[in-house]
Amino acid sequence: MSISEHDSSNPQPPDVSLCLQTSPHARAKRKIATLMEDIEILKQDKATKHRKTTYYVSQGRAIRRMVILYTPIEDLITENDRRCEERDGSSTTEEDRLQRGYIELAKVLPWLHETLARLDHEESEDMLKKLKRGADSARGDDTGTLKDLVASWVNVEYCPTPLIRSDDKHHRGFVSDACGKLLCPAEWCWDDPLIRAGIRDRTTAFIVSENSWPSFMYENYTADAKNLERGLMKSKLLVMGFKAIFTSPSSANEVDCEGDGTDILENNRRAQRRSDQAKVKTCVASIIGMRKVTPRSIAYTACQVRFALSCITSWRTVDGDFDYQLFWNNIVDFFEDAPGPAAQVRLDGLLEWWTRKVFGRNHRQDLTPDVISKMSVNVLTAQRQQMEDATFDSD
Repeated sequence: MSISEHDSSNPQPPDVSLCLQTSPHARAKRKIATLMEDIEILKQDKATKHRKTTYYVSQGRAIRRMVILYTPIEDLITENDRRCEERDGSSTTEEDRLQRGYIELAKVLPWLHETLARLDHEESEDMLKKLKRGADSARGDDTGTLKDLVASWVNVEYCPTPLIRSDDKHHRGFVSDACGKLLCPAEWCWDDPLIRAGIRDRTTAFIVSENSWPSFMYENYTADAKNLERGLMKSKLLVMGFKAIFTSPSSANEVDCEGDGTDILENNRRAQRRSDQAKVKTCVASIIGMRKVTPRSIAYTACQVRFALSCITSWRTVDGDFDYQLFWNNIVDFFEDAPGPAAQVRLDGLLEWWTRKVFGRNHRQDLTPDVISKMSVNVLTAQRQQMEDATFDSD
């Protein structure tokens, strides 16, 4: 057999290095298209991350206002995890406080509990950082808002000389007679020159701490020494501060009365007039779905108002002998740790009073399925069905 015959019967595989020539322009277009697809994927990933960041930061703005003022979110999560793992039922007062905080967090951010279970450690840490950023940002915004507003409210209420400047805090606190009267512990009379001098000199006989309720917490800024619960949490200044934060600064100016004698009907008429006017920016309460005043939102407001009245210029936990975190705890414990059913009834009445002051007399959020089932429309529907069934059975 000849060599030529052998080669023809055993063809060689094609040389894979060979290529079919294409246009450089066409190749460039395909490369550009591939790169554009990669860029688009990166843009989508970046947009997704940005949306998540915006969402978490926005959601976090409710945390300081509604859940915890100082405690790290991680501490609440850790305590809930501990209780899931250690079912012995034993806990300290502080651990109980943390757990109540986690339960409140789950109410305010109902998606958080399941999201934490789904994310890995790194993703969870990233989410919590963004929530904290939103929480601290909202607290800072509220501090700035009340710094100006509280100054103007005190000027109108007491007409001090000189007037309190909205851009200056150095002349507030106990240096100012007006602010000092409101910050003065409820068990003392600021008008007594000995007490006033003792507080200003910070003597051991007149230590101002979180263990005393400040006078601004009381109706008419005066406490009843024989019944310190009477009028507590019912001051005009406290309600104005709350409305400035949760509804709008302008709505705070429409709190004209204090205590149980407030003309609720007149307040409702004013609310209706406001709703008939031009649309305004959605308020914090609407954004976070708040329909009722809560103990923790009152505690948050009280801390913000107290800070606005003080002379300290930057947000901190301790002001002299006054600890804001313990003050916040005292208010929350007042509501959440009632000594018995009689006290709880009074607290329920106080929260109802607050809700009426801030949101009016509407109670649509209380129309639960059980309540609705007992109302005449549903009762009639059931009765008609019973009559229909009875007629069918008789036939």
